[in-house]
Amino acid sequence: MSALRMMLGVGVVLAAAAGVSGAVSAREGPPSCGAVNFRPVAQGMSEGTQDAGMYHSRFGKIVLRAEVKGGQAQNYYIELNGKRPAPLPGALPASVNPCLNSKHVKTPAPSAGDHCIGDRFRVVLYHSGKTEYVMLFGLQGDTWKICSASKL
Repeated sequence: MSALRMMLGVGVVLAAAAGVSGAVSAREGPPSCGAVNFRPVAQGMSEGTQDAGMYHSRFGKIVLRAEVKGGQAQNYYIELNGKRPAPLPGALPASVNPCLNSKHVKTPAPSAGDHCIGDRFRVVLYHSGKTEYVMLFGLQGDTWKICSASKL
């Protein structure tokens, strides 16, 4: 089983405690769509790369990191199990839209541009068959903007 499916397959108690949308039943297996929410780093943080948040289960770890300059976060990105996933070449397939809509992300999601910033962050994990995606969104105003997407 892939690391993404194992991360999605955590128990109901862990899912509720971590704020994951879409709890799972042990008999049904992992859900095809899940989300983890994060807050931004506090202002005035020291220079360099700072951990903004972490979701950890016995199957894997998602870390939201912030690049801080002058006490302000300039860019956010994620690492899965200690590695930054490779960017998806091209656009997300339409098959992820029902998952994103169920996590209150309107599709098509506008791009955040070169710098991922926001008031909150959401990592959406999606799998269908052998195809798996992880997507990072930043909330700007009332719109979730896509910061990055990767195929695993």
